[in-house]
Amino acid sequence: MPVRQDTRGTQGIRAPRAPRGTRALRAVRAVRPALAVPLLALALALAGCGIRATEVPTDFGPAPSRVPCALTGPDIGTQSSRGILVQVFLVCSSQLAPVDRTVRIEAGPAETDRVRAAQALLDELSESPSDAEKQANYSTTVPKGLTVAGPQRTDPGDALRLSTAPAELTPYALAQIICTFSDSEAASDDGTVTLGGPGTDASRRYECTEAVRTRPGTETPPSTRTDGA
Repeated sequence: MPVRQDTRGTQGIRAPRAPRGTRALRAVRAVRPALAVPLLALALALAGCGIRATEVPTDFGPAPSRVPCALTGPDIGTQSSRGILVQVFLVCSSQLAPVDRTVRIEAGPAETDRVRAAQALLDELSESPSDAEKQANYSTTVPKGLTVAGPQRTDPGDALRLSTAPAELTPYALAQIICTFSDSEAASDDGTVTLGGPGTDASRRYECTEAVRTRPGTETPPSTRTDGA
């Protein structure tokens, strides 16, 4: 039986169709050069701004939070056995934060209890924070050498006279003193703190408010003159 020859030749033979996946891959490869230029331009722009570009989208999550003013101290019972447990206000993150301290107050006449307590608190406030307190971002602005005395003749009986006039202290230092005194034996019965300076100017009654504790650098402690002027 004669064999029928194919007269179409090699040019008439159709090439086999490429699989679908192969065609898709070729399409991606064709697009890559077009995408490379804008991506390269973006990477250069980010590098010029000091930002490192990432090859894939990254979800970094919320920004890390730093928790200052977190102090872990020794056992309170052990502290109390060495003296009287008191609370002083230090500066932390531009606010006032309480810190437990222990002080020794020698016995004396009842009328001087307020002065001795106030002096002990002033000494604690002016002390440089401990290493643990510094690591927790605590600091103090109360100057060293600040002393306190009892009322002058024209003062109320609960007044305290500082060796530096309250108006001459920094806002932070005054806020530290007022808030520390307000919850101690140095305070008046209503929780206010009556302070004056070494001169004859009238003393004033100060209050430690929430605004003072949270914004001691800008919030002036509310005060009134004791002479009613």
